[in-house]
Amino acid sequence: MRILGLDPSLSSTGWGIIEVNANRLQYVADGFIPTDAKQPIEQRLDQIFRTLCEVIDLYQPQEAAIEKTFLNTNPETSLKLSMARGVVILAAGYNKLPLYEYDPTKVKKTLVGVGRAEKAQVETMVKILLPGCKPKNNDSADALAMAITRCHYRTPY
Repeated sequence: MRILGLDPSLSSTGWGIIEVNANRLQYVADGFIPTDAKQPIEQRLDQIFRTLCEVIDLYQPQEAAIEKTFLNTNPETSLKLSMARGVVILAAGYNKLPLYEYDPTKVKKTLVGVGRAEKAQVETMVKILLPGCKPKNNDSADALAMAITRCHYRTPY
């Protein structure tokens, strides 16, 4: 089974794909979708949606995972994150991918064993759990962490 992990952001949406066979994880691909801050918001959101749909079409994941929303102290930042998150959720729905949400602390605890782990610790564990994986940036590393978390909490069929 293939799982798509997602880390939405208006400036750089991360994505990562892993393959799960029994209890074995294998890295498939990762990347990020940067947008130009000078472009209108609707064009940036369209770019995220279309690129993510291309990724889904290319890699054919069966499930997707995303982090639950947290409120930022800056309302404008929260609003922009919510818009990007909505487009990412729409892409999963449009492609009929079941989408699962996890708290950030659950993701950190799953990978590192501590719910307040640092980003660097999470990325290190991603590399350990997915040998040969060299995430393109922090966003794609976070997306791979989401996919690993989904694998950990899946109910086997």
